[in-house]
Amino acid sequence: MANRKQFLSDTAVDPELATLLEKARKTPVTEAQLSEQRISFAFGNSPDSEFITKESVRKASHSILLAS
Repeated sequence: MANRKQFLSDTAVDPELATLLEKARKTPVTEAQLSEQRISFAFGNSPDSEFITKESVRKASHSILLAS
């Protein structure tokens, strides 16, 4: 694999970004947020169609149960 310039040297970590990442790690994700992430993922990975909308994916998510 070719070497990438960004990985050849140590770069300083942006302190503001590091603080935000640490805060995000400690923030719990609610069931509602997780559900919306799943809906967004399913919609984003669906084929282009005028019949598939985010709302139709949301409705389908309530009727489709995953086996555990």
